[in-house]
Amino acid sequence: MPAIFRLKSIFNRLRQTCPGGGLGYLSGMADDSFKEFVLDQLSTLPDVRARAMFGAHGLYQAENFFGILDEGRLFFKTDAATEKEYTARGMEPFTYESRGKTLTMSYHEVPPEILEQPPELVAWARRAIAVAAAAKKKKAVRRRP
Repeated sequence: MPAIFRLKSIFNRLRQTCPGGGLGYLSGMADDSFKEFVLDQLSTLPDVRARAMFGAHGLYQAENFFGILDEGRLFFKTDAATEKEYTARGMEPFTYESRGKTLTMSYHEVPPEILEQPPELVAWARRAIAVAAAAKKKKAVRRRP
């Protein structure tokens, strides 16, 4: 199955399967208000934008898909090295249901104390962008004949 169809399938389930709650007072924000809040917090990063994706929003910097906004929660792209920082703070990975199975994506929820401090959030976003760029490059290398 082409990657775009897998991505569509994932995001079709975002709103239905992502648990409620999230970042305290931020979880009650309307999706658009939360999106604007996060974009404002990340405003020092060049070329960051949110794109509506099947009931949620994907965060992009240039062509790197590095974050997910859903129901007042922000998730950043992680790898084996960076996910430790999230799990040490008790943050969970993004999960969704597909065909009766719970699947986990390599995105972890950003801790509330980081979300509320723009310089810290930008630093975490830069790491997520680097992880997304590396993953994209790795996929491109694997696809070469």
